Amino acid sequence: MLDIKFVRKNPEIVKENIRKKFQDHKLPLVDEVIRLDEKIREDKQVGDQLRAKRNTMSSNIGQYMREKKIDEANQMKAEVQKINQELEGLEKEEEELSEKLKKIMMTIPNIIDPSVPIGKDDSQNVEIERFLEPKVPDFEIPYHVDILEKVKGIDLDSARKVAGNGFYYLTGNIARLHSAVITYARDFMINKGFTYCIPPFMIRSNVVTGVMSFDEMDAMMYKIEGEDLYLIGTSEHSMIGKFIDTILNKEDLPYTLTSYSPCFRKEKGAHGIEERGIYRIHQFEKQEMIVVCEPEESKAWFEKLYHYTVELFTSMLIPVRTLECCSGDLADLKVKSIDVEAWSPRQKKYFEVGSCSNLGDAQARRLGIRIKGEKENYFAHTLNNTVVAPPRMLIAFIENHLQKDGSIEIPEVLRPYMGGLKEIRP
Repeated sequence: MLDIKFVRKNPEIVKENIRKKFQDHKLPLVDEVIRLDEKIREDKQVGDQLRAKRNTMSSNIGQYMREKKIDEANQMKAEVQKINQELEGLEKEEEELSEKLKKIMMTIPNIIDPSVPIGKDDSQNVEIERFLEPKVPDFEIPYHVDILEKVKGIDLDSARKVAGNGFYYLTGNIARLHSAVITYARDFMINKGFTYCIPPFMIRSNVVTGVMSFDEMDAMMYKIEGEDLYLIGTSEHSMIGKFIDTILNKEDLPYTLTSYSPCFRKEKGAHGIEERGIYRIHQFEKQEMIVVCEPEESKAWFEKLYHYTVELFTSMLIPVRTLECCSGDLADLKVKSIDVEAWSPRQKKYFEVGSCSNLGDAQARRLGIRIKGEKENYFAHTLNNTVVAPPRMLIAFIENHLQKDGSIEIPEVLRPYMGGLKEIRP
């Protein structure tokens, strides 16, 4: 959410930012915000004048009573009562206008970084860099579900009976591999100096609207019926929510946390064959990283975070590339975002396995996360990034480590987490 003072002084900058995000239908909202803001400030000014007048009259009533001027006192009491009624109406109107203003402000996108490429959708994202040489073996790589079934590592049929489409049973060494990757990612981030955390897997609505836009909320979140609780779509939600309504000490910054959680997502819409199986699913597990820092430090942290993901994947010998997300592909709260994509030898292309985002002060402003300043408090900056999110990343893992005989090789960094196992055989 933008600062109302910024919108008030820079309406054309806000409108140009909306155009860059190809959301022209939101342009009239800027003028509506300006109008509502003016009306609210006008009501406040009138209210302040009425309160000052009431205070003076109340003082006069006391003087009249001391002088036994009862009629004058009663007349002035009646005028004070009228002011009270007028103030009550003004305060109610101000509250309604403020709520309307807040709702509109929460739909106006954050100001994107000047370095963000302009484009309508993810097809116009820009490749930055590749890591490790992508290879295609001299044998056919089956669909990932077929590979997993041959090593008795997945049961989709039973999952459909139990929970429907978009769910899975991982079994045997594949389930063990899944847990090994998560545990390795946890230790990897701890070794980078991050504090490990397991957060709540449900959050209240005020946290949901604090960390994401209404559109994202509707597309992603599962609500618990009859309660003000939502299942998290990523642990970033509850991890950033951890700091709600807090004033942070400068000496304690930055907060660097890595968290484990299951994640739950609606994943609306139909998808092609490569997105069936365990690519787009309603439930998965994830290791996440978040940073809460000084505003001037967020750009440097952004560069560090996505490179951690690159380092993790390349340590498992999985080729990856980084993509700069264009303006139209950025969620409304994001200032800048980079996707990490892993190489698929089967599809002969890269696919997304993680995303790193700098949200500036958008989440902090919504959630009331401030830093204690010398003269006045100011909003922190927040960032988040995927460390690893199996089982999706398992697709890249098994395709890049599949051997001609159908076995799956385990890279050295994961063998201690697999009891020394070097390969998974059919």
